[in-house]
Amino acid sequence: MRELSIIPCGRKKIWDNYPGHGPAPAKDAYVGTLHKRCQQYAETFTDGWVVLSAKHGFLFPDDVVDGQYDVTFGQKKAEIITADRLQQQVREKGLDQYDRLIILTGKKYRPVINSCFHDSLPRVYPLQDCGGIGYMLQALKQSVETGTPIHVS
Repeated sequence: MRELSIIPCGRKKIWDNYPGHGPAPAKDAYVGTLHKRCQQYAETFTDGWVVLSAKHGFLFPDDVVDGQYDVTFGQKKAEIITADRLQQQVREKGLDQYDRLIILTGKKYRPVINSCFHDSLPRVYPLQDCGGIGYMLQALKQSVETGTPIHVS
């Protein structure tokens, strides 16, 4: 069974630490703790992963992010990617060719993701029962350290 992880981008980016840094691949652009733990989890337990960015949409690890931005789903800004464009990316990037999606995001991403993929594509949300970011970080860290995926009820 081929699984694809979808992980959040996060507010903290490489340009916060290095303002003069030029464009960076997605795998290096997002430097927040939650993003990095999700990335480790995805690399340990799934066949591939993409970042979901409110500005750029779905980004493979080597897709280039051109610079700093600060937008999130739910804001009313012109920079927010449209649902139509996200659906187009799913098709163009073959994200719907996996057998199951592992969604490592918070609840606010759920309607966005559900609107992008056909209903028949199975998806699980391993972090859905976590009571906040601290619990998410703990679950991800423990899972990677023990080599045991997070159990989904």
